[in-house]
Amino acid sequence: MDPFEGETAAVSVEYEPRSVKDILVEMKDTAELLIDLSYSAVLHRNDDLAREVLRLEERMDVLELQARMSLMMAVRNPDDAEQLAPVLGIVAAAGDISDAAGDIAKIILEEVGLPEAMRAALPEATETLVRGVVSPDSAFADRTLMDIDLESETGVRVIALRRGNEWLLNPGPNTTVASDDVALLRGPDTSIESVYETLTGTPYESPAVDVPDIDDLERAVDTIVHMKNLSELAVDLAYSSVLFDSEALAEEVRNLEVEVDAMESRFEAWTLRAAADADDPVVLRGLIQLGNSTEVISDAAVDISEGVLRDLDVHPVVQMAVEESDEIITRVPVESESTLDGATVTSGVPDTDSTMSVIAIRRPDEGWLLVGDSDATLRAGDVLISKGTRTAAAAFDDLSQA
Repeated sequence: MDPFEGETAAVSVEYEPRSVKDILVEMKDTAELLIDLSYSAVLHRNDDLAREVLRLEERMDVLELQARMSLMMAVRNPDDAEQLAPVLGIVAAAGDISDAAGDIAKIILEEVGLPEAMRAALPEATETLVRGVVSPDSAFADRTLMDIDLESETGVRVIALRRGNEWLLNPGPNTTVASDDVALLRGPDTSIESVYETLTGTPYESPAVDVPDIDDLERAVDTIVHMKNLSELAVDLAYSSVLFDSEALAEEVRNLEVEVDAMESRFEAWTLRAAADADDPVVLRGLIQLGNSTEVISDAAVDISEGVLRDLDVHPVVQMAVEESDEIITRVPVESESTLDGATVTSGVPDTDSTMSVIAIRRPDEGWLLVGDSDATLRAGDVLISKGTRTAAAAFDDLSQA
């Protein structure tokens, strides 16, 4: 079956005058959504999510061509070429992430093979990502997100809407949810079921969890989930390094890429050992493909930060694009006796009334701390690199002040 269910995937692309910044904003948002969607499709064995990945991958192909055309038109002298060369690298990296996400989705759509043990990783996730079609009878239909006030009431966020072939990657308070929209929701397990049922009119079915009974396979599954988390963190830090022109952050991206490479080697060894004990070793092919694609994403993160690593002056348009994207990245110093002073961060989530995720901490006496997979207690003088919505970022900044 065609994954687009009869839709035409190929799109002709012609040059049109469009802001490079706007294209980069959409590419960054699309790349990050692709990572989320592709892994969620695998963990949930969800064909519908996987098809959304391929639709987004096609959109990314168009954006990549438009970006290259616009950048070629913008080069007028050697100085322009020097500043825009890293931008081309960022464009190519977003395309690589898109291709890797497409390969991950095809594990499901082409039934490459994946052990049921992958589902055992689901309970460790702090949030769930689901896809639902808005029912005409839904209480959310034809209302703005401000009117629905979903995030405040339930903690569930509408991270994207697809209306036909049009994507709304940064739905804001004034965005209207229409009947038959395809909505992508992210939120805690405790709330996602009721929100999904209200949105679609049908009950949400949680995927069954099968605990692996082969030690090497369990290690392989745990490792691929860890690789995925590190690769996502690398992409976040790469964009942060560009935004803040931080060589220290760019070096951390390179360190993460080295770690993911080492983990991939161990992952492949455990997967091959597991094949000897598996009833059907063929189902492990998808794990190998998942590992390769995850490694590609971490490599792409290094490409994003390459300009910073090479001490090149990246064009300001990139910094503007990172600042204006869907989930923005912020730099917040923690003041003494503020709400954040003494707050605990667990897996990036602070124990405060905030939906921002802390992805890195710069501590004056210790340097950079990466908090995606560890706990930390914030203290005055810390500089936090955090990620979240623009509204959440403003509130988080208030929490950092005495």
